[in-house]
Amino acid sequence: MREEDAKDLLTRMLNAGIAAADPAAVLARHLPEKPAGRCIVVGAGKSAAAMARAVERAWPDVDLSGVVVTRYGHAIETDRIVVREASHPVPDEAGHRAAAEILATAQSAGPDDLVLALISGGGSALMTLPAPPLTLDEKMRVNRLLLASGLTIEDMNKIRRRLSLVKGGGLARAASPARLVTLAISDVPGDDPAAIASGPTVPDPTAGEDLSHLVVKLGPNLPEAAREILLRPAEPQPDFTPDYRLIATPQMSLEAAAEVARKAGVTPLLLGDALEGEASQLGIAMAGIARAAAAHATPVKPPAVLLSGGETTVTIGDKKPGRGGRNTEFLLSLAVALDGHPGVHALAADTDGIDGTEDAAGAVIAPNTLGAARKAGLNPRDFLNGHDSYSLFDEVGALIRTGPTLTNVNDFRAILIA
Repeated sequence: MREEDAKDLLTRMLNAGIAAADPAAVLARHLPEKPAGRCIVVGAGKSAAAMARAVERAWPDVDLSGVVVTRYGHAIETDRIVVREASHPVPDEAGHRAAAEILATAQSAGPDDLVLALISGGGSALMTLPAPPLTLDEKMRVNRLLLASGLTIEDMNKIRRRLSLVKGGGLARAASPARLVTLAISDVPGDDPAAIASGPTVPDPTAGEDLSHLVVKLGPNLPEAAREILLRPAEPQPDFTPDYRLIATPQMSLEAAAEVARKAGVTPLLLGDALEGEASQLGIAMAGIARAAAAHATPVKPPAVLLSGGETTVTIGDKKPGRGGRNTEFLLSLAVALDGHPGVHALAADTDGIDGTEDAAGAVIAPNTLGAARKAGLNPRDFLNGHDSYSLFDEVGALIRTGPTLTNVNDFRAILIA
């Protein structure tokens, strides 16, 4: 398969996966019955603005109001629902103000009103309201520690819920006694509602768990106020049964991509929507699977594509990292492990359009990518060890820039064995 054809197919699969999670296409069918009173919309996440506009278009005859917060650059025009912007992945004062406004808006609902919560990935950082005595500055320090810690997203969310007034069911408690319905786009392994944006509308399943082992892992730089909250016995939380509706998930997007592959005469093998672990280690493992498929037609006979999703981690340690996100780090590790293996092309990207904090969604590789890097005087292993994958792929023109997609079903990985 020509490099241009391989890249085109991989890109079409990514686009199909993103389209399958577009709120404009999927949200309306999940809406509840229209309320007798007002509909108050609240929400947070990278898709919050797009979800808000989808609600407005689906319910032109409903008394709608409310406020949502999304990432800087992800806002779009709405008519009745206010859209705020804030920082991600490290929270800022704008997110702090937005969280307080969202909580107050939910508290204004009466028993005849419907509170519609629009939740998507990124909502945890965007809707920040620290539990006392933790300050916003200290919460920002905690977030930076978490991002560099290598902890799983599950453990990160245990900490985030414990340190927040809005997460772990805080938004749901504010909305009572109104009816609350949550529409969510999942960006987490297993689609756990308590993990999506750290579960602002569902009970915290780990409210009573001992988190002392996580405090130890975060080390001496953890702010004392955060340490105090995480180590003290948790207060009992009221239990409730949420009306929680997933409108888009990583699995749905992988299935959409698989259909594109089938129509192109390529066999898709879905390896899972919840793969976790170190991005570089996953790259090595995936290279082994791709080599086996090419050499022995197992676990799938070429032409084939290995599809997977989930959320890997990158453990930075004490040294200053270069530029990149978990998807470009995965892809560079994969390329190094494949070492120019003929007939293998791959793409890895974050479906929100932003891999880490850079301006690219991810990158795409071909058998000659590392050869081009070496010809330019770059040592791929040095860039991998320095967590500088973005810089290498930028140098060889392999980055994928989609811009904000206004949705988020986490990472998308496709390895094409021609």
